[in-house]
Amino acid sequence: MATNRITIANNLLATLPHKDYKLLLPGLKPVELTFGEILYEPGAPIRHVYFPNDSLVSLLTLVEGHLALEVGLVGREGMLGISLALGVNTSPVRALVQGSGTALRMTSARFLQDFRRSLPLQREIYRYTHVLMAQVTQTAACNRFHVVEARLARWLLMTSDRLSSNEFHLTQEFLAHMLGVRRVGVTKAASALQRHQLISYSRGNIRILDRKGLEAASCSCYEMVRDMHERVANRPERHGNQRKTRIGVTASGPNNRPGPLSRAPQVTADAVT
Repeated sequence: MATNRITIANNLLATLPHKDYKLLLPGLKPVELTFGEILYEPGAPIRHVYFPNDSLVSLLTLVEGHLALEVGLVGREGMLGISLALGVNTSPVRALVQGSGTALRMTSARFLQDFRRSLPLQREIYRYTHVLMAQVTQTAACNRFHVVEARLARWLLMTSDRLSSNEFHLTQEFLAHMLGVRRVGVTKAASALQRHQLISYSRGNIRILDRKGLEAASCSCYEMVRDMHERVANRPERHGNQRKTRIGVTASGPNNRPGPLSRAPQVTADAVT
């Protein structure tokens, strides 16, 4: 038998001991997720779970069957389909791919089988569930109490962290749905951030120019959710191979210093072939 070194881009999987990751490996299938693809619908059965690598998925709650509001984001730090771990096989939200990229997919039946066999996987998923619940709760409060400009700054930072990039493509219509406001509200908020040279925004192409300034313009919700993730992810008893597990991007340039969340390390594990 030959032993190869493989890269684990998803942080949740990367925290697992080698033997537990190798237990999952035969059931994990690499897939491409494309912008606008719907992975789950509210009330529909969850047939697969997803572990994003460099893709990003929005969790949307629907009002009156057609109006959508984003309540959470899932990227390389976590997984989609955590309801299964809680004994529920249907999705409470619509899961919409916001950032194209890759993910690892597993059937629900295989996931439940491996979940019951692996205590480390159970621990990591329960901890991630706690962090995601905190994000959803804070996002709900943010949508209710904070002004659009601060919410947009928060949302751009969270997106940048999970895509590990300061540049991404998002239309005003898409942003309006994510923030639960009209397009004119997005236009005014983006224009204000541009005037302060925090971002550039043209034809849906967004670039963060001054991350530190954008953090100052954001509401406190961004920092609260980020710190919650880091307290759980970087606890001293963390097992596995990572020194620290952080979602985010390392930026460069005079006004774009490294952000508070450094790029998640790509961890290697032994795979037997």
